[in-house]
Amino acid sequence: MNQTVQNLLQPYKGILAADESTPSITKKFANVGLISTPELNKKYREMLFTTPDIEKYISGVILFDETIKQGLGEVLSDKGILVGVKVYQGLEIFNDTEEKVTKGLERLSERLDIYKNLGAMFTKWRMVVKISDVYPSDAFLTEDLGRMADYAKLVQEKGMTPIVEPEILLDGNHTNTRCEEITTKTLKRLFEILKEKSVDLTNLILKASMVIPGKESGVIVMPLEVSNSTLRTLQNSVPTEVPLIVFLSGGQTSDQSIFNLNEIAKLNKDKKFGPWDLSFSFGRALQDEALVAWGGKDENVKSAQDVFLEVLKKTSSARQGEL
Repeated sequence: MNQTVQNLLQPYKGILAADESTPSITKKFANVGLISTPELNKKYREMLFTTPDIEKYISGVILFDETIKQGLGEVLSDKGILVGVKVYQGLEIFNDTEEKVTKGLERLSERLDIYKNLGAMFTKWRMVVKISDVYPSDAFLTEDLGRMADYAKLVQEKGMTPIVEPEILLDGNHTNTRCEEITTKTLKRLFEILKEKSVDLTNLILKASMVIPGKESGVIVMPLEVSNSTLRTLQNSVPTEVPLIVFLSGGQTSDQSIFNLNEIAKLNKDKKFGPWDLSFSFGRALQDEALVAWGGKDENVKSAQDVFLEVLKKTSSARQGEL
């Protein structure tokens, strides 16, 4: 296992996803009455990254292209936090269907060289899996997971660590059972293709979805059920060589994400489901309360940082199953 992975899986720590694209942060800011500009985006992220003691709970941060080029990686490096960067470039329609595949392999090698020179030690690539009666299709999974594996191989050739994120979308009315079935199928196929392409699984991080029914299903699942189905899925699909699995919040509320993480950590305390370290890589679940408290005003920085730190502490405790 390389040093980057070891640093990222430190106890009590997780990965902050601060990699919102321009459209995403524009929408996020609009929700609290702010207009996104590169300058305001930088101020917001600086507020998060300069929070006192953030390094006690965060081992790495995933940045967006704009952010790493604004020099904010140096702020993190000075605190001993590893710098990561999102490298995919959005989605495109697959075969005139409702499914969308991830794009970004074009000129990826050149971009990785730039990011590495800016201090990036790890990278992230995300794909989205839509569940319905007919989706995901086998052709879609083969194409999109193939792109993900090509990305991972190239990142490793550059001496960096890839995060692979096959996000199972919450959209839809699918059951918990259907979600478990599709998540298991997707992860099994992912690792088949990664092995086919000779990707080193000991230098790779899986960013996984928790197993949850579709938000239109009307079904409420308790953390114990989420943890059982999620860990069973990982047990049935993730090779033991993978050192670290981090969970995404994926449209859950902050509390849902944190309490589900806590139950997963408690249930796998003795690693009976698998040997991997389990942690978090949340975005909205960590940031949303701090963004509201900040509201774009310099005089609110301290109070927003206090709010942010409290969420980090809570999430860190959940990672250990100590809530």
